[in-house]
Amino acid sequence: MELFSPFGLRVWSWVSLVLLLVNSGIVFSDSEYLIGLGSYDITGPAADVNMMGYANTEQIASGIHFRLRARTFIVAEPQASRVVFVNLDACMASQLVKIKVIERLKASGIHTHAGPGGYLQYVVYIITSLGFVRQSFDVIVDGIEKSIVQAHENLRPGSIFVNKGELLDAGVNRSPSAYLNNPAEERNKYMYDVDKDMTLLKFVDNEWGPFGSFNWFATHGTSMSRTNSLISGDNKGAAARFMEDWFEKNGVGGSYSDESVADGIPRRVSNIIPRLPSNGHELLELAASFQSSPGRPATKILSVARRVRSTLRQAEKPGFVSAFCQTNCGDVSPNVLGAFCIDTGLPCDFNHSTCGGKNELCYGRGPGYPDEFESTRIIGERQFQKAVELFNKASEQVNGKVDYRHTFLDFSQLEVTLPKQGGGFEVVNTCPAAMGFAFAAGTTDGPGAFDFKQGDDKGNTFWRLVRNFLKTPNKEQIDCQHPKPILLDTGEMKQPYDWAPSILPIQILRVGLVILSVPGEFTTMAGRRLRDAVRTVLTSGNKDFSGNVHVVIAGLTNTYSQYVTTFEEYEVQRYEGASTLFGPHTLSAYVQEFKKLASALLSGQAVEPGPQPPDLLNKQISLLPPVVMDTTPGGVNFGDCISDVPKNSIFKRGETVTVVFWSACPGMTS
Repeated sequence: MELFSPFGLRVWSWVSLVLLLVNSGIVFSDSEYLIGLGSYDITGPAADVNMMGYANTEQIASGIHFRLRARTFIVAEPQASRVVFVNLDACMASQLVKIKVIERLKASGIHTHAGPGGYLQYVVYIITSLGFVRQSFDVIVDGIEKSIVQAHENLRPGSIFVNKGELLDAGVNRSPSAYLNNPAEERNKYMYDVDKDMTLLKFVDNEWGPFGSFNWFATHGTSMSRTNSLISGDNKGAAARFMEDWFEKNGVGGSYSDESVADGIPRRVSNIIPRLPSNGHELLELAASFQSSPGRPATKILSVARRVRSTLRQAEKPGFVSAFCQTNCGDVSPNVLGAFCIDTGLPCDFNHSTCGGKNELCYGRGPGYPDEFESTRIIGERQFQKAVELFNKASEQVNGKVDYRHTFLDFSQLEVTLPKQGGGFEVVNTCPAAMGFAFAAGTTDGPGAFDFKQGDDKGNTFWRLVRNFLKTPNKEQIDCQHPKPILLDTGEMKQPYDWAPSILPIQILRVGLVILSVPGEFTTMAGRRLRDAVRTVLTSGNKDFSGNVHVVIAGLTNTYSQYVTTFEEYEVQRYEGASTLFGPHTLSAYVQEFKKLASALLSGQAVEPGPQPPDLLNKQISLLPPVVMDTTPGGVNFGDCISDVPKNSIFKRGETVTVVFWSACPGMTS
């Protein structure tokens, strides 16, 4: 998700801020970056709004598990280029927001399936929310704007370090039968059928030391199920909260303790002594090592002045911001125990993820099964633990230019040049967007309904008749999308306005680390192919990039266009292949166009901006009824207690404290 203001003035106010900062006369060392971090609330309406992700009409928000945030980093060279990256506790990015933002902004969603919906502009993504929900949209816009402003106001000289390591127990492949259709020679290059690497950036202020981190790791935000009704950042949002709380308690040098409290936040450990000693001997030795000073006379004025100066100084210290970003998570599930039939307890069918032919009975199990809140905590904590380890050991300092390349492309009719077997080349095309029958089957994280199933490359007559009431695909579209049997020809459905996107943004950011911004969910192997292709271009062009250049994919970024599989996975037509909108050559199109962006980044050449996507704000339709009346009985005010905690009550940590008070409807955000 990104920033948009319906009034224009508010957008330009912060755009002007960017320009003023670029042209300021402040000079710092050439070896330093300017770094700023920001964070702001984007929770939105907590009642009566359909939740985004599972496309389940019955999943209506009715409260808050924990609040959602927009987290921003800005990296700049003094008096030169700068980039902005916004990570959202939201399901995905929105084109309606992105088109109002300068192209240096990149906003990425963590892909939680437990946030309010209705903020995207294309029909197919807002059907279950009964159309556009202005409250959802506005709160995200406002939060992103304030997060960016915070980051700009916090710009200070600093350094960036990168680290990478394996996290083995936070994701499994939910479509292994499709993955196995990739060439054996290619699969043999990798130990796992999902990416296990976490890549972390550590931001260090020259004066204050470490003050933030952003990391990328592939696992879906589906620890919370399709029946959950509480707003939540899911496992990645939980990990971010754990990391920020950990740093505030432990500071620099703190380490994760296995003796965590019940909520997953580790106990406070001294940052002087790495481990708590079994006796006081080490502390006594440490105390004895300090030389005594002659001191000064103690006066009330001196004591007060010192406390005031210390308080003011601490107020200048930037708050710690940690974001757990999404990458190529398309076929990666956090439900690591596997998929089982809820009626028999047996594993689901391998090829179709069904139970007795029915997809509705096949569910993935998280590590806290059957408690989805516990699964969310565990997967979040595993990511948090790995991030702490990488953060504390990060020693590879990044350097080089801050730069970017960005363009829009019409993916509904993109020509792609491919090598032919036996030599030579052929030109193929992408297609207008379409969704296959297996899309309606859902996944093991959230099964669909009726008699749809994954791995369906045929379809059936009844659902074709239903489809034809909406839009009958022509022969050219059927041939282009083959072997996908088309259930919804969304790219050619234009009433009351566009059902699906066609013009998409792609983008490369360079901040030492290279970030590939993709507007969808790449599967594991699709992501590997894209990263490898870009890395080859970067390392073969000149000496700006070494052979071990770090390349990450930022998924669900700037807009949303569903999934991207390999050609071979597309042929299997599981959920991810059926949701690859632009046909079997979608990945090849991305690889081709990203190689062009990488070449332009190396040469310093500009790229054409491309065709502009439509702005559909004025066409949006909302059928969600508003809160008609929100009031209290006579003599009672919002916030008044009905039942308070008994006086002189004593509670232990981890116990539940219950109070009842008069509240406004959680669906009211103002």
